[in-house]
Amino acid sequence: MDRRLFVTGAAALAGAALAGCARPTGRVSGSTPDTQSPTSSAGTPRPLASASSPSPTPSVAAPPLPTTKGAIPSGEAITQLAVPGPYMAWTIDDGTDPAVVEAYAQMAEQTGNRLTFFLNGNQPAWTMHAQRLRPLVESGQVQLGNHTWSHPDLRTLSAQAVQEQLQRNEDFIQSTYGVSSKPFYRPPFGAINAGVRSAAAAIGFTAPTLWYGSLSDSSVLTSEQVSEFADQWFGAGRIVIAHANHPGVINAMPHLVELIVTRGLRTVTLRDVFATS
Repeated sequence: MDRRLFVTGAAALAGAALAGCARPTGRVSGSTPDTQSPTSSAGTPRPLASASSPSPTPSVAAPPLPTTKGAIPSGEAITQLAVPGPYMAWTIDDGTDPAVVEAYAQMAEQTGNRLTFFLNGNQPAWTMHAQRLRPLVESGQVQLGNHTWSHPDLRTLSAQAVQEQLQRNEDFIQSTYGVSSKPFYRPPFGAINAGVRSAAAAIGFTAPTLWYGSLSDSSVLTSEQVSEFADQWFGAGRIVIAHANHPGVINAMPHLVELIVTRGLRTVTLRDVFATS
């Protein structure tokens, strides 16, 4: 359906940022060795207007969703998409700032962009905003992936403890949102080895997901800095990692959404492009 959507008052959503875990930034190229951490809608996406815009932004046609899916790679982490085309996966980790989680939900509602959240269930934002996010999850516009319950380095844990972290988060996702996160999980810090991979796979988490490029916003950045990283990394075939931890991304969202439109991209969830059965 041809709609006209816009966002107003984005800056008003900025709340006090809570501390988040710093991560490496940059690109993951191809498969990542087990001992190496990475360095790097149904609706049609629309541009966001700036907060000062008095009227909606006209609808912009976007590429259709893919009609085929690719296989989840065996023996290596996912870093790029499985199908050719103008598709990009915008993935968001953690959720330490409820205002940022809310801003992402609002952006998804108003633009149709498809997102994958790799959430930590111990963060209150995912309970606070469950009612708003649940319709997006139920429609498939938003996918929930497993980022562990409390964000430990899984390489430091026993196999049982790895499974407990993933299963506790899976239980939270199922009870709160009514969906399973399997088989996709993102190890905190991108830190994974053979032991983690084996323990996760034993309980159904067979798709470790890293990234190709990063908004580098696990640390506090200005909106301009976030926008510059998006300029660098938003592109076809890429999985881009962002974080719902600091408010700098909120005022950058109009630019990020505009970038998707002007580059002719279509955001997709991982389930849109990877076959899971």
